[in-house]
Order: sequence, then structure tokens, then C-alpha cells
Amino acid sequence: MSRTFLSSLVIAAAAVIGTVALPVQTAQAAPSTTPANVTQTKYPIVLVHGFMGFDDILGVDYFYRIPDDLRSNGATVYVAAVSQVNSAEARGEQLLQQMRAWAARDGVQKFNLIGHSQGGPTSRYVAGVAPELVASITTVGSPARMAPSDADNPVNDLINNYSKAVSFFGSFVAWISGNKQLPQDVEGIKDFGREVNEFAVRFPAGVPSTYCSTDSKEFESGMYLYSFTGNQPKTNRWDISDAFHAVMSAPSDGIITVCAARFGKVIREDLPWNHIDEMNHVFGLLAKGAPDPVAFYRNHVNRLKLKGL
Repeated sequence: MSRTFLSSLVIAAAAVIGTVALPVQTAQAAPSTTPANVTQTKYPIVLVHGFMGFDDILGVDYFYRIPDDLRSNGATVYVAAVSQVNSAEARGEQLLQQMRAWAARDGVQKFNLIGHSQGGPTSRYVAGVAPELVASITTVGSPARMAPSDADNPVNDLINNYSKAVSFFGSFVAWISGNKQLPQDVEGIKDFGREVNEFAVRFPAGVPSTYCSTDSKEFESGMYLYSFTGNQPKTNRWDISDAFHAVMSAPSDGIITVCAARFGKVIREDLPWNHIDEMNHVFGLLAKGAPDPVAFYRNHVNRLKLKGL
């Protein structure tokens, strides 16, 4: 997870540089050829960013080009803004307050939550304390249950040794994304692996019974539950985030192992994406022949639509 911090730094920096200095070098999305309203779900979509993430920086989305594509194909999309450095519980409370405000303002009854990385546990917290607001949860490269070897994650060493730097960068990302009011609490994530496994006990819906098992359920506690993840740490020699993803002994996206990411119905766990590709960054650079994340999210939201969600 030290690489998560570094990868997030790269993404935030690249977002600023790409927007301010290099806008002509970002790839242009192909025109949509999908049927009209393919993503017009009954309940709105909420995209939830991960550790050190953001909603957008100077117009560059954390979920790069995904919100606009979903909207253009019929979806109502909200993009959450929660603390960059904080516990999943604290972030979950922030998300819950945003969802309640959206529901009151727009007359929304329920939401479909899609969370990347720590955005997964953040979303699961809301489902645990306010299930009446949640129609579905989809986690993307998010840990649901970790093995002892996973729980001894380098994020702990990073935060213990560089806690001031982590807090500073979290505050910087919050400021540059226009959310300087968000609290940063490095103490809240000093034992990331333990928090994940405690969440599995407190909020068990969709979590496999044991690490790496495949017995998680698609429908539980009145909600539909899904996950997908990448399994290829190194994807494109031009992708600067590749340098910060580890090649682990177990299949992983360079940050989270495939086994740790299993949650609900697993849509795919063999996607040739790294942890950053999962939200279509850096600026859509992918392995040759890899599925387009924008289209993949679109197809998944269509799956939710067909479920009546």
C-alpha cells in the first residue's frame, strides 16, 4: 500500500499537469454506439473514490471519463467527495451524509454504489448502517477480506514512517480538488489490514466466509452485490503508475490481491488492469488489447438496469 500512496500521488500530479499543461495529449473518447438509455437505472449511481483519491481535479475525473459516459447513456450519476486519508468508517459517515443530502434534495429513495479501492469498504459501511438507502454495491479492486500476509501490508510502514507526508499530501489533494474542508486523519488508517478484516465481521454481507473462497452471494441483506478487479500489475510501458505497482506472489492488480477483492458476485477477476487502470487512469493508458474501463463500467451499469436497479 505504500505503492497506493505513490500511485495516487502520480495520478493527482498527472491530473493537474494534464489539465493545465498537456490537454492536447489526452486521448479522445470514441463516440458511443450503444443503444440510448442503456445506463438509465431506476436508482442513481454513486462513484466513490479510494485512498488519496478525489472527485475531480481541475476537470479531470478520478474515474476518468466514466461519469460523463454513464450520464450520456442515461444514468443519473453522483460523484462522492470523501477524505483522502481517513478510516473507511469516517469516510463512510461522510458518504452517508452526502447521500442523505442528495436524497432529500432530489427525491431519491436508493442508490447504486460503485467504489474503487478504499471506496469499497466506504460504501459497505453505508450499506451496514443505512441499508434502506442502498440498492446495490459494486467494489472495484477493493479488499473485502485479507489473509494474514495481506494484513501485514506496507501501508502500515508507510504511515508509521511518513505520517506527516501522508497527511500533507492528503490535505493537498483535498485542497486542489476543492474539498479542503475534508478532515485528514492518518491515525485512522494505521492498521489497514486489521480494519478490512474487522469490517468483514461488522459488515459481512457479500464477504466470502474465508479468505479466497468463492461462496459470496449476489443478493444479501436486501442488496445486490458485485465486484471486479484487475490482475496485471504492469500494463503499459508509457503508464507512469506501473512503476509503483508490486508484482506479488499471488495474482493481484499490484495493490490488492485477487482473493482479497472477492465480494458478492464476481463479475471478473482476470481483467488485464492494474489498480490505477481500474478507474481508467493514467489518462486511459492500458495494456494492448485490454478492455476499455469506460465501456466496462457502462456494461456493468446496464447489468444493474436489467436487474431493475
